[in-house]
Amino acid sequence: MTTENPPAPPAVKVLRRARVVLWVAVAVAVPLAILVAILATRDPAVTRAADSPLLSEPAPDVSGETIDGTLVRLSDLRGKWVLVNFFATWCVPCIEEHPDLVNFSAVHEQTGDAAVLGVVYSDSVGGVKKFRADKGGTWPMLTDSNGRIALDFGVSGIPESFLVSPDGIVVSKIIGGVERAELERLLARAKGLPSG
Repeated sequence: MTTENPPAPPAVKVLRRARVVLWVAVAVAVPLAILVAILATRDPAVTRAADSPLLSEPAPDVSGETIDGTLVRLSDLRGKWVLVNFFATWCVPCIEEHPDLVNFSAVHEQTGDAAVLGVVYSDSVGGVKKFRADKGGTWPMLTDSNGRIALDFGVSGIPESFLVSPDGIVVSKIIGGVERAELERLLARAKGLPSG
């Protein structure tokens, strides 16, 4: 004589499924809550100085065609502090930092002591022209279709920026989006130190 367990009533099956669903939901929710807590409490990805083999070294004398078709060399801007900014219009932190770059550029265009040089990173000329028309920005924006300029600077992601002294020495590397107030502090500190 065999004894088989009778099949579970439908209510028990529903209860078991509900428990499984509950455990799966908890298993997903707990790590997600931990991730949100970590991201909410860490510093935002803006204006963070980073190490680079280029620090205290001559900046690569990059040159190229701008989105407007003119030729520009970094060395053309000698005598001014230059913020070399690698960006793309599809990059959210790049979009967020853009108003700060516009303000920084406008102030220093008037004083003549600093300039911005944009380098388009994996983006279309047409897209960048439209972005600039919509969002502003009068500084030269170099195309870098083969990635050579980014490679010369050791760019690993965008946005990344490099502050270059008037005599062509890299004094800072900034990863993440920039904020104007932090750029001004960085520039003031750099001006207080002997360049080179």
